[in-house]
Amino acid sequence: MFFDLNVPIKKTQQRANASKKGKQPQQEIPASWTPSEISDLESRIDLLIHLGYSVIGLSQTVHKKVDPKTHVNVLDSLLGRLQTRPGIVFLKRLNIVLDSESEKGFGLINANVALFNGYDLIALVPTTHNTLSLACLTHSMPTPLTAHIISLPLTLPRLPYHLKHTLIRTALKNGAVFEINYVGALGGENDPVLVDANVAESGASAKRNWWASTRELVRVTKGKGLIVSGGVIAEADLRSPRDIGNIISLLGLSQDAAHDALTKTPKSLIIRAETRKTYRAVLSEPKVVFPPHMEPMGLPTPQDTTEVNTLKRAREDNSLTVLPPSTSAAKKKKRKPNKEVA
Repeated sequence: MFFDLNVPIKKTQQRANASKKGKQPQQEIPASWTPSEISDLESRIDLLIHLGYSVIGLSQTVHKKVDPKTHVNVLDSLLGRLQTRPGIVFLKRLNIVLDSESEKGFGLINANVALFNGYDLIALVPTTHNTLSLACLTHSMPTPLTAHIISLPLTLPRLPYHLKHTLIRTALKNGAVFEINYVGALGGENDPVLVDANVAESGASAKRNWWASTRELVRVTKGKGLIVSGGVIAEADLRSPRDIGNIISLLGLSQDAAHDALTKTPKSLIIRAETRKTYRAVLSEPKVVFPPHMEPMGLPTPQDTTEVNTLKRAREDNSLTVLPPSTSAAKKKKRKPNKEVA
């Protein structure tokens, strides 16, 4: 089972015109998908299935912050328009690009839990050192709003921060993973929202930057806690899992580690991401009930337990009766003095 947890959707959200007085904030119109957009995404999904992927994560990207008054989950309406494919799992993912303005807050608070519950995965894309610290130290802790994926801008000419071992180890200890999008290794087209936010680049220079930055990420993480996703927009840039494993092995990872980045690590990530919905939940105490014809060996049945309790009570009642003191215990033997021999 192979995973691709980053399949960007090409959708531009339209905003309603503001009122004349300017008191009411702008609101986003509910997403309406055109036949051309649906057919483009369907063709990409069909090609991913043909290449061997069985778990596909559709991603929606937001820049700076998530405003509950204007944010619309476009993936809900999209999944209803897609064809049903048996054996294929679709996940909803939200990417939040963090910049200097996001340091004051980007909407990941307890008041918006109901809004984020509509997504299966939450990913953060930090672009400053402070936002990287927030992603690794604060938002990777177990909470109803835990962000389990940290995606770094690997195609930029230079990483906007230094990868410290303490931050990376803390994030890995909390259960977060670092994502590598292989579209940068091919110099392919990135998500338009990331390009507009100056977080991603395309072309030959982006390919060179990707190799240098990804090697640094592998060195700091020591090959642990890494997942490999696509982030591909064009069908020509899609690759099979075996090809991606060979590319990742060039970064210094073993074949087993490269295979785990496409299979084992994403699977554990999805299971861990489900804990956002059961965080601090109250669970009932389970009771094991055995069928009458399948009583476990060595364990007493309820009937045997009742008989044992009855015998114990009878013994306790008999012990309460007053017994006369024994004469042998009451009398003490007196020691006779030895007779002297004349």
